[in-house]
Amino acid sequence: MRILLTGATGFVGRGLLETMVTLDNLELVAAVRNTTVTLPGNVDSLQVAGLEPDADWKTALKGVDVVIHSAARAHVMRELASDPLAEFRRVNVQGTLNLAQQAVVAGVRRFIFISSIKVNGEGTLSGVPFHADAQPVPIDPYGISKMEAEQGLRALASETGMEVVIIRPTLVYGPGVKANFLSMMRWLHRGVPLPFGAIYNRRSLVALDNLVDLIVTCIDHPAAANQIFLVSDGEDLSTTELLHRLGLALGKPARLLPVPSWLLEAGAKMLGKKSLSQRLCGSLEVDITKTRELLGWAPPVSVDEALHETAEDFLANQIGSQECSVI
Repeated sequence: MRILLTGATGFVGRGLLETMVTLDNLELVAAVRNTTVTLPGNVDSLQVAGLEPDADWKTALKGVDVVIHSAARAHVMRELASDPLAEFRRVNVQGTLNLAQQAVVAGVRRFIFISSIKVNGEGTLSGVPFHADAQPVPIDPYGISKMEAEQGLRALASETGMEVVIIRPTLVYGPGVKANFLSMMRWLHRGVPLPFGAIYNRRSLVALDNLVDLIVTCIDHPAAANQIFLVSDGEDLSTTELLHRLGLALGKPARLLPVPSWLLEAGAKMLGKKSLSQRLCGSLEVDITKTRELLGWAPPVSVDEALHETAEDFLANQIGSQECSVI
């Protein structure tokens, strides 16, 4: 089976490659923008200009059975586009559908689209999780663009017969994680007192290993065809619980101050950080019953195992690199 993977040098793409190169009977083609990136020796790489609406994918799609599309315009910390939604649509919607339409012409059997839980929305009431087939309520430009890409792919599947599988991950963490999760590890490792000792929200996360396992399952599982799946570790944590358990994994017990969440939210709003307070204090739960029952799938890695692996990588690489830079 020949597989084309987009976004092969991204956080999820790298994890996928590391697993798929160990599997038998798979030929892997990785679409990359930077040819200087080192890939496993048994992976063919093709340089692409990016996820442009007019990109030519003919060469990359030759002989391909399954496309795993993980490339996207994701969260932009310092947005420079004058119209962010238009730019997200150009890449995530038009670019994705251009690839999918060419995949149909090339005879691709299945198109696996790595979407986002942001299609469902930004948060849930505690104990009222998102479901895979619920009405989407995206709020930000990224979530809207992912929803529109999903809609276009499902329409294409019904018109052409190419199977489409949509996977909406929650926040993904694991070795090499960046952004807020990396910041939390840095705070904990430095022993910084944090005002997150009294947060009683519930949030679903997914370890990179668990997400990769589900994606690999969907490559050829017959029941995955034309379905939407939510994915998580199967154990929801409060921010307070997460920090305590991550601190244990780092060998640095969390120093958490019991500041009421309403006070944190009020302070964040005053500072223009409302979205950050939502991630730290709000709930976002997903129900993965459909994923479990339809695919016979269960997360192979526990939360504590994944946190330990993430912490080990942080201690070995992040701390080591900081020490080297000082010397």
